[in-house]
Amino acid sequence: MASKATWIWYPGDYEIWLGNKMNNRRTERGAFFPPFWKQDSHYVTVEFSKVVNLVEDETVALATEGNYNIKIDGKMLFGMPKEFSLSAGTHHINIKIHNQCSPPALFIAGKTINTDGSWNVTFEDKEWIDESGKASDTLSTVYRPAGFWNFNTIDDLPSKFKLSHRHDVAVNHVDGIDGLYDFGKETFGYVKLHNIKGSGEINLFYGESVYEARDKDFCETLDKLIVKDNVITDLVTGKSVQFSDVYTLENCKAFRYVFVETKGCSVGNVSMDYEYMPEQEKGSFRCNDEEINSIWNIAAYTMQLTAREFFIDGIKRDRWVWSGDASQSYLMNFYLFNDSDMVKRTTWLLGGKLPITSHINTIMDYTFFWLNSIYDYYLYSGDRLFLQQIYPMMQSYIDFVLNRTDKDGMVEGMAGDWVFIDWADKPMDKHGQLAFEQILFTKSLKAIAAVAEIIGDSEGCDKYRKLADDLGAKLIPYFWNDDKQALIHNRIDGKQCDSLFRYPNIFAVLFGYLSKEQQETVKRTVILNDDILKITTPYMRFYELESLCILGEHCRVLNEIKDYWGGMLKEGATTFWEKYNPDEHGAMKYAMYGRPYGKSLCHAWGASPIYLLGKYFLGVKPTSPGYEEFTVSPALGGLDWFEGSVPTPFGSVYVKMNKNAVTVKSDGGKGTLVLNGGERTIDIPVGKEITVML
Repeated sequence: MASKATWIWYPGDYEIWLGNKMNNRRTERGAFFPPFWKQDSHYVTVEFSKVVNLVEDETVALATEGNYNIKIDGKMLFGMPKEFSLSAGTHHINIKIHNQCSPPALFIAGKTINTDGSWNVTFEDKEWIDESGKASDTLSTVYRPAGFWNFNTIDDLPSKFKLSHRHDVAVNHVDGIDGLYDFGKETFGYVKLHNIKGSGEINLFYGESVYEARDKDFCETLDKLIVKDNVITDLVTGKSVQFSDVYTLENCKAFRYVFVETKGCSVGNVSMDYEYMPEQEKGSFRCNDEEINSIWNIAAYTMQLTAREFFIDGIKRDRWVWSGDASQSYLMNFYLFNDSDMVKRTTWLLGGKLPITSHINTIMDYTFFWLNSIYDYYLYSGDRLFLQQIYPMMQSYIDFVLNRTDKDGMVEGMAGDWVFIDWADKPMDKHGQLAFEQILFTKSLKAIAAVAEIIGDSEGCDKYRKLADDLGAKLIPYFWNDDKQALIHNRIDGKQCDSLFRYPNIFAVLFGYLSKEQQETVKRTVILNDDILKITTPYMRFYELESLCILGEHCRVLNEIKDYWGGMLKEGATTFWEKYNPDEHGAMKYAMYGRPYGKSLCHAWGASPIYLLGKYFLGVKPTSPGYEEFTVSPALGGLDWFEGSVPTPFGSVYVKMNKNAVTVKSDGGKGTLVLNGGERTIDIPVGKEITVML
């Protein structure tokens, strides 16, 4: 059966091109603010090729983005035809496309010949012709499986992709403050000004809070316009346009409030074009606790806002793709949208192109999160083709890291490296061998070894597995401290330092690097010890609460969710924040990075309850790629009842639980219901709802 035709390109090229458009939309108080890491571009000339075997003659339609030539069995066709014919038999098709402005892309549709991921692509065919006219072979050419997304008709050009728009109106004017409009909740899009009269100036100040929108000197984003003779000049872009009844700002912004200041002119009303990626919420969760239900819903809305062309960090300030943020977004996505294409696009963009000159986003830990996230994606999707496409880039990053290790085979921060870990409320020494980084590095080596095995690189598998085993064998001897009964933070010159943080201990639990006895010890000495510096970002709270779920502390996790995320709700949050400290009040709670409104109030890593509730309360976990096999090990965690569904490649898994029974229904895969810590296991039939009494 012939595959469906779709537009194809060199893998990663379209994603990098589209990401450049998005990452460079950021402004800071009207100034253009591009990312500070290396930005790559697409290959401008790409060759697409395929060998076809036809049982009968066939004519195909063709479209490209760029100028092109076509070779059939080594012979060049005249011009740039929109269709070509092939006789029955075996044929070699080679199509070379050049496009400086957007990625070279190809679409072919026929009865059996259609462009899809089975086509090969290369950015250099290494073919040359000698003085006799003899062409060289192309045995040294490196071909990759083609990239694609969902552009499935000949007129659906990849370069024309745009997010969806919807018209929204402000909920009201804020009482007593002329010109201050409230849209009711955090939102993202383009402000529209209605019924502009007169000539003069219009200044717009955006805010996630009333404080920010009213603070003309320090709000993070603003716009300035000049109105004269029915022409508006945008002072940010320098563009002038004529307007009639409505003027739409060119730059999209994140805000809840907009303060409109006019001088010499007037504005009748304010609305907006809400810009979004249409994402279907396939996952769900509902329970007897309405606060938890609100937390789930607001987490889902936070994900809706930060899932755009790619998974971005936050919608107000950076609007960039950061690997640490994205790796968490992937996991939340698996329990809410299950959008595999978004994960792949984001992964390609973060990986960039050779040569590798720095860590991803310049952050050492973010390189490791990127590597680990690729195997996670495979576990949830079963997408082996993506592993084949991305594996060479994984190798390049591992080689980059291995070339920077010390005599112990460990990583240390070097010139140009940002060793991040987390925003901590206490100075953190980043020198020497950090336990946290070695744990992530070990896990990354295991991840690439697993990928190598899956795609058939046995030599690479053996190499990376040995490196992982060697490094893993050093973790406990180097970092475990018997006096503290925990993993210490770092070593300098071969000696353990005094600092103790939660991070390495949490991740050692997550990755299974501690014995059962050590896990229980670390739970007591670190994770449940209030004398150890507390985590105040949802980013690392995500992993801390996951480790507690692994340790069976579901009731404690539920209370933490209610306390931490519920605390943001009590502050009036309509999306979840980059950081939350209940001891901060008034305008102080919006400050970060030395700026009064630097904190993002809609940050992707704030949506982690989606993942925690889906994986550890509903209890749905894939145990083989693409949910071919999975377990359901539900836990009430102090709730009276819950119900919900988890999206999978074959549909969904529905789970309902109360104190007396568990009900499960699955659309596919080989599922096992696990109860009482594994004392009871029950096969889950496909398509049939079963109820088991507790």
